[in-house]
Amino acid sequence: MDDNADQQRLTAAPGYAQGQLAKAFTTALTHQDADTRRRAAGRVKRWRAVLAGMSGGLLTIGSRTPVTGFPAWVTPEVVHGGFATGTPGAGGPLQPYETRLAEQFGVPADRRALFAHCLTDTGLTWLWGQLNSGRYEVTVPEEGALLTMAWLVRHGETAAALDLVAELAPFAGRLRFLPRPSSGRPAPDAGDALHRRSVAATVATLARRRPNAAVETQRAALAVWQPFGDELLAHWLETAGTEGGPVLELSPDADWLTRGAALLDRYGLLAERHTRCGKHRRPKENLAILRGALEETVAGRPLDPRRLGLLRHAVTSMVRRRGIPGSARHTGLRRAQRTQAALPSHHALAQVVVGRLAALPQESGIADLTPVLAPVSEREERDTGLPAGAELPLALRRVVERALSAPVSILVERGVVPSAEVLAALVPQLVAVTTARSYDDEALRTLMAASYRAFRNRRSLLLLNLERQVRIEELPWVRAVSARRGDTTAEAGLLLRQLGELAVRGFPGTILPNPLVRELGVLARQSELGAPLVEELAADIFMDAFGPKFLVAAGIAGELLGGPVYERYYGIDYAAVRELAFAEAGGSAGRPEKGGSVAARTSPGFMRLCAERAASASSAPAGSAGVSRGFGVAANGKVIEQSQILTTHNLATLVHRVGIAPEPGWAEPARRAFGTVCRLTARVHHNARPYSTIKDAAYAWRQSVFHLSLCTPAEQRGVLADLGAEAARQPAHVAARLAPALAGLRLVVEGGAFEPDGTADGGRARRLLGWTTDGHWLAADPTAVEGKGS
Repeated sequence: MDDNADQQRLTAAPGYAQGQLAKAFTTALTHQDADTRRRAAGRVKRWRAVLAGMSGGLLTIGSRTPVTGFPAWVTPEVVHGGFATGTPGAGGPLQPYETRLAEQFGVPADRRALFAHCLTDTGLTWLWGQLNSGRYEVTVPEEGALLTMAWLVRHGETAAALDLVAELAPFAGRLRFLPRPSSGRPAPDAGDALHRRSVAATVATLARRRPNAAVETQRAALAVWQPFGDELLAHWLETAGTEGGPVLELSPDADWLTRGAALLDRYGLLAERHTRCGKHRRPKENLAILRGALEETVAGRPLDPRRLGLLRHAVTSMVRRRGIPGSARHTGLRRAQRTQAALPSHHALAQVVVGRLAALPQESGIADLTPVLAPVSEREERDTGLPAGAELPLALRRVVERALSAPVSILVERGVVPSAEVLAALVPQLVAVTTARSYDDEALRTLMAASYRAFRNRRSLLLLNLERQVRIEELPWVRAVSARRGDTTAEAGLLLRQLGELAVRGFPGTILPNPLVRELGVLARQSELGAPLVEELAADIFMDAFGPKFLVAAGIAGELLGGPVYERYYGIDYAAVRELAFAEAGGSAGRPEKGGSVAARTSPGFMRLCAERAASASSAPAGSAGVSRGFGVAANGKVIEQSQILTTHNLATLVHRVGIAPEPGWAEPARRAFGTVCRLTARVHHNARPYSTIKDAAYAWRQSVFHLSLCTPAEQRGVLADLGAEAARQPAHVAARLAPALAGLRLVVEGGAFEPDGTADGGRARRLLGWTTDGHWLAADPTAVEGKGS
C-alpha cells in the first residue's frame, strides 16, 4: 500500500519555471532601466538552476526536501512560486564576515576550518563573548547553530552539544553556521512595540530620493522664465505709445536698443544656467516670440509682417491673460507664484529629516515621531537655507511613519499597517518575543528570538501531496534546547486572542493571509487551545484532498453557527458535518502517520462533501473528478471555496475556541466588510478580466455574512438596513449588481431559503459565491440591460 502510494506521488512540471525564465530573460535583455536588467539577470540565473536541477534529478519540486542530499531543516533558496533553486540559503561563496573571521582566528578561509575552530577552547570563548554581548545577527537560521552549541557547552549539556555537532558536521563545509558579528548595540527589548521599518532603512529610503524633475521644471518656470518674460513684455510695451496702440508704433531709440541687448545677454546666461525648463525655446511660445523679435530689432533688421503680427498677438494675449506688468492683477498673480516657487522641495526637506534621524538608534524604530516630523527649525534654517516653519509634506511623513515603534493595535489604528498582509509581516516579531520568553536564560532568549525572526524570513516551498512546511521545532539547534522551554500557554493564548481580534476588527473584509495563519498557528500550538487554523489552498495545484484539520475546523464552525443566518444562507447541514467529523475521528482516516501514505493524511469525507457542494452550485457534473479535474483551475477553486465556507476560513475557530470578541460587537465588522464588497464590486465595471475581483468580493461578502450571523436578531435587521443604505450610496452599477445578493441575505434573515440552484424569488435573490466555471452573474452590468429596455 505504501509503495503504491509513493509511486503515485505528484511532482511539479517544469512549464511554470520555463515561463518564468522566459520572462526574466526578456526583461534582462530589453528593459530600459539598468538596475532592473541586473535584477532580471539574477532571476535568469536562478531559474536556470531550477530547471537544471529538475532535469538532472537534483531537485524534487513539491517535496519538503527538494534538494538531494540536504535534510528538510536546511534553508533552501526559493524563487517565485515556491521553487527551490538547489542552492542553500546559508551556502554559496564565503561571506565577507566569514573571511574576516578566518583571518582573525588564523585559520584557512574555509567553512569547515571555521567550524572546527569553533569547537576549540578559543573558538568557544569567542562564541561565549557573542552570547554575552548580543552583538550578532542571524540572517538565516543556520547562523545561530554554533551559538546554540556554545550555550549548551557553557551550561554543562555536553552530550546535547556533541549530538548537535554530529548532526551539523556533514554540512560544515557547505553551510555557514557562524553568526554575523554586529558593531552596533543590540536593540533594547521594546516589549510589545513593533515597527515596519528601522531607522536605518528609513534613512536609506529618504537618501535615495532625488529632485522631482517635473517639480523642478515648474519651479524654474515660475522663478526664472516667467519674471524674465515679464521684463520682455514691459520692454516691448514701451513701443506702444502713450495711447496704448499697437507694438512698434514708435521707433525704438538707442536707449531702448541698448537695454534690449542687455536683456538678450541675460537671456543667454539664464538659458545656460537653468536647463530644466525648455519651454522658452519653443518657437510658438510667447516668450520665444518676444525674444526672437527683440533679437531681430537689436540687430537692426526690420520685422517682416508675419513676425510683427506674431509679436503683436503675443503681447496682446499676455496682457489680456495677466494684465500689464506692475498692475494690481499682475502683481498679485506673480506674488502667489513666487511664494509657490519658494516652497522647499521634497528632496531638500528629506535631507533635513535624514539629519534628524542620524542621531537616533539605527536598528530600531521611532517611539516618538513628533520631533522627527516637526516643521523646519530656526537652526535648520541657518544650516540649510530652508525657511523656518516649513512643514513636511505628506509623502515624507508617510515614509517616516513606517518607522513608528508602537503596539501593533496603534499601528493599525494610525494606518501604518494598512492591510492584513502587512500585519502578517509584522506578527513574527511578536511571536518571536513570546516564543523566546519561554526560555529563562537571557542569552538563550535573545538567541532564540533572533533564530525565530530569521526562520520567518524563510520563503515557503511549493509543496504537493499534502506535505507541510518545515516548523522551527525541526531545526536541530532549536530542538537541542527544547527542554529549556518553560510554560507559555497562557501568554501564547492571550497573544493569539489579541492578534485574532485585531485582524478581524482591523480588516473585516479580508480573509486571513497564509503568512498570518502560520503565525497564529504557532501560537495556537503553544496555547494548546485545540484551535485548528487552515491555510488558503492554491487552486492551480489542488490535488483533490484536504487535511484532517479542515473537517475539525468545519465541526467547530457547526458548534458555533448551527441554526443562525450563516448556515441557512450557504445551505449547510452542520449536524451532518459534525457526524462526519465524529465518524472519521473514530477510524484510521484523518490520523496522520509518520512516513505513511498521502491517504492517511487526508479527510476523504470532507473532500467528498466539498466536491458535491461545488457541483450543485453550477451546471458542472457532480463528483470529485468532474469538478476538480475536468474543469481546471476554476473548478478547483469552487471546491476550495466550499471548504472555506464550511470552515468559515478560521473565523469560527477564532471565536469559538480562541475567544475573540472585537469591540464594540459584530455589527460594525459586518458593515465594514460590506464596504469592502462595494469597493471591489465597483472594480468589476468595464473590467475585461473581472473574475479575480469577483472572487475577492465574494470572500468579503462571506466575512460580512459571518459577522452578521453573530449579531442579535434586532442587530441583524439594523445592519441589513445599513447595508441597503450603503448600497444605495454607490454608483448605479454597483447597487444594481449587489441587489440580488442583498435580497438573498434579507430573505434568509427573515427565515426564508434559497432554491437548490442558489436563487429565490425568480432569480431576483441570489447566493453570492466567488468561483465559477460557467460565467458569473455579478460580471454583467444590470444597468446596461435595463437601458436597452430588455
